[in-house]
Amino acid sequence: MTFTLPTPARTLKIGTRGSPLALAQAHETRDRLSAAFDLPPEVFEIVVISVLGDRVQDRALKEIGGKGLFTREIEQALLDGTIDVAVHSMKDMPTEQPAGLTLNCYLPREDMRDAFVALDGGDMAHLPEGAVVGTSSLRRRAQLLNRRPDLQVVEFRGNVQTRLKKLADGVASATFLAMAGLVRLNRTGDVPHRPIPTETMLPAIAQGAIGIERREDDSSVAQMLEAIHHTPTGQRLAAERAFLAALDGSCETPIAGLALLDGGTLSLRGEVLRTDGSECLADATDGAIEDGPEMGRAMAAKLLARAGPDFFDWRQN
Repeated sequence: MTFTLPTPARTLKIGTRGSPLALAQAHETRDRLSAAFDLPPEVFEIVVISVLGDRVQDRALKEIGGKGLFTREIEQALLDGTIDVAVHSMKDMPTEQPAGLTLNCYLPREDMRDAFVALDGGDMAHLPEGAVVGTSSLRRRAQLLNRRPDLQVVEFRGNVQTRLKKLADGVASATFLAMAGLVRLNRTGDVPHRPIPTETMLPAIAQGAIGIERREDDSSVAQMLEAIHHTPTGQRLAAERAFLAALDGSCETPIAGLALLDGGTLSLRGEVLRTDGSECLADATDGAIEDGPEMGRAMAAKLLARAGPDFFDWRQN
């Protein structure tokens, strides 16, 4: 089947948030498409779209809405035809897409670990008792307090430079970033950080992965995206996102999960925590790669049964 490639007269518009990391991800998408079809980069136009999660920086994410804080406006532009594809950090993506849109193209996953960032180059274990750590992530907050209930956690948002300035100003002694972001921004050399093993801090669902969303009925774009889709990443995310969907990731409950591949075997780990870190429920399983989504759903069911009805309704006083 033939399909239409973009030209200088009819560019393919790539929608993205405007943060430095989001733009780096959009440029990676453009470069991979350009290389796959031997096209000049100029036939791909990067369109920056303002999203609510970026516009509101003075409140915690849970205070300004649930699903879609970093995706809603971009998806609307896709539905309107203003853009042709949308590039997303997969850890920000709701498990269901709006009617008319589909998400089945993923770029090769980058380092999925979290990074502990402190100006003195120290690590999490050596923080003094009562130290202040900044994060806007419910998951990271709960995981940290589960291991170090003596620490204080404050709201901490912004890009890499903003967070480093907050550390320099004494707002907190340390914070967290995603290793994938540091790698994609080429900041691993100048940001004082220590990668956190996944055995110590299980990452967010789909952390480190880039997803490319499109309109369901756009066959030309669908065929273009097939050329850059990374199947192993898709297989891992299918298990992780099935786990998240079965837990209803819209709730204000910290959820973490990671799928790894070894030959024809998929290994899945998952956990849910109370928001204050007082309890963590975890599970792990192995199976055939094609069974990944069912493994994710089964693990979620097991954790839900163990948690009981009060676990997810609990709120910090």
